[in-house]
Amino acid sequence: MSTAREEIMTRLAIALRDVPADETADQVPVARDYRHAGESDPARLLDLLDERVSDYRAAVHRCTLDDLGATVTRLLTERGSGTLLVPHDVPEDWHAGYTGTVYRDSANFPYPLATLDETDSVLTGCAVAIAETGTLVLDSGLTQGRRAITLVPDHHICVVESEQVAATVPEALARLDGTRPLTFISGPSATSDIEFNRVEGVHGPRHLDVILLP
Repeated sequence: MSTAREEIMTRLAIALRDVPADETADQVPVARDYRHAGESDPARLLDLLDERVSDYRAAVHRCTLDDLGATVTRLLTERGSGTLLVPHDVPEDWHAGYTGTVYRDSANFPYPLATLDETDSVLTGCAVAIAETGTLVLDSGLTQGRRAITLVPDHHICVVESEQVAATVPEALARLDGTRPLTFISGPSATSDIEFNRVEGVHGPRHLDVILLP
């Protein structure tokens, strides 16, 4: 046994030494008094989410629902996107004015996974957004589509409506179904190598645009 492993096992033994040998984990309730309360004003929540998402080097945009199509079209044009993939239930108004090729993904007509890497951009909604952490959560529900379509294309545009913003992580988790496939997104995909050089686009989109609707 290595020295590090011995140290870890020793610490565990010390921490558990007052636990009766016949006690099982389900006999002792675990306190789950997490802090749920956070900022409650919708406008301030949006401001906090804007700030935290920007900290992760994602681009944040604000517009009204009436201007959403024009905003999405502008972002796609600036990115030079010739192809856009959307879940089948994303309203056409969300990308109204876009002149590129739009593909719709659905269970009946799934977009080929083999061609996902050739797709320029994907446009989705989200299930919940967490203001304190700047995190978007997708659960493959309404306007979100399959997990794969938001992980492979290099550019993701995510639309967040104000009522989807939760203040804290516990508050967000209370809104989610833990049996669904959950994807937590905190900024564009990035990691660092052993020399702390930032590498983007490793586990997901290299570019993330977040549109906040009041």
